[in-house]
Amino acid sequence: MKRVVLAILAVISIAISLPSYADQEGKEILKAVVKIKAIIPEEANSAKTLGTEREGNGIVIDAKGHILTIGYLIVEAEAIEVTPQDGRPVSATFVGYDHATGFGLLKTEKPLNVRPMKMGQSSKVKEGEPVLIVGYAGEDAVQAARVISRKEFTGYWEYILDEALYTAPAFASYGGAALIDKDGLLVGIGSLFSQVVIPGFGAIPCNISVPIDLLPPILDDLITKGRPQKAPKPWLGINAEEAHGRVFITRVTPGSPAEKGGLKPGDLILSVKGGEVKGLTDLFRKIWALGNAGVEVPLAVLQGIQIREITIKSSDRYQSLTLKPKKIL
Repeated sequence: MKRVVLAILAVISIAISLPSYADQEGKEILKAVVKIKAIIPEEANSAKTLGTEREGNGIVIDAKGHILTIGYLIVEAEAIEVTPQDGRPVSATFVGYDHATGFGLLKTEKPLNVRPMKMGQSSKVKEGEPVLIVGYAGEDAVQAARVISRKEFTGYWEYILDEALYTAPAFASYGGAALIDKDGLLVGIGSLFSQVVIPGFGAIPCNISVPIDLLPPILDDLITKGRPQKAPKPWLGINAEEAHGRVFITRVTPGSPAEKGGLKPGDLILSVKGGEVKGLTDLFRKIWALGNAGVEVPLAVLQGIQIREITIKSSDRYQSLTLKPKKIL
């Protein structure tokens, strides 16, 4: 762990071992990063938590105009606009979204005049290795960083990444940013701002990126079907947090299975089908282990001072979303 801390403190030296972005090759890589602006209708389910105007980054990944980003930027968008590094804004349409990974895909009406970014292998990026995080705005949006951890990440919105990429120092414009390895290849897509606690050192601000290796198995489905063609996991429609090993509900999505079943913010989830819940990750994995979307989920819940047995009929998360734009900017 001490080695990782020293690597973070010495992050200024990273640029020596990474590709130069002053030459033509580097500039071509930067051009593949574009700005994304999305407008979401007020009635959309995600509008209440993610807002109705979203901006971030995207990566041109092929010559057909497909752009990879983090899905929360474009999910339920009714209008999407893409701005290349050296051009005017152009209209784009929503193509696909995968909740399991977090990836989102869109496409410009006409292919952009940029060279697509080449993909690497995130599995080859080791802890302590130097990387670059690149957002929209050319050389001013390039930051050297290091991979400080590869580990599981659990999100309160019923989401788990088995092995997320944690990088530091933190990059401000992380949403949809490109994580690039020392060979100039795309190895991840920026998703979140977080912290990693290092014993004896404290909490270090960092970013979490989705590994690019998760994209190839689902890319064709995203392009042709709008989502991966595999059985969806059961979804309840809750936001939950963990404290001292206990899991409590912080939000219930309106109209969701959780709301219909009587779950409420503040409820403490004690067990799933008789199995004690030992944390947020354990809760989600126990629910998903019951079967596919539509399966009944038996819960023991502490509501106030009463323990209640509640069975929730789960559903497919996608059924609660509007995943096609209605107009073009």
